[in-house]
Amino acid sequence: MADKPSSGEILGIPYNFERPSLGRLLSSYWQPDKGMLVEKPFGIGYTLNLANWRSWIVLAVAGGLYYQQQSAGGAPAGDADEEAAEDDDGPVEVIVDDD
Repeated sequence: MADKPSSGEILGIPYNFERPSLGRLLSSYWQPDKGMLVEKPFGIGYTLNLANWRSWIVLAVAGGLYYQQQSAGGAPAGDADEEAAEDDDGPVEVIVDDD
């Protein structure tokens, strides 16, 4: 049976399933001569190149959004309506139509 390649490209998306070494991991995240996205050292797709200043902006925006979500209580937007309905203890009118 033929050996399957452990790295390559499918539909323009790179993959690499070779066992990663520490040196390869570190060198793949810091490539000063490359763009913002570089091939992942293990797995499928791309990752951020930390030698590019644009990557740090992406990380700062993502961190800011995460902080904003956590400081808001972390409740999804759909739960806010349910909580408001539970807080309202006023009378409720029920209409039953017997047609």
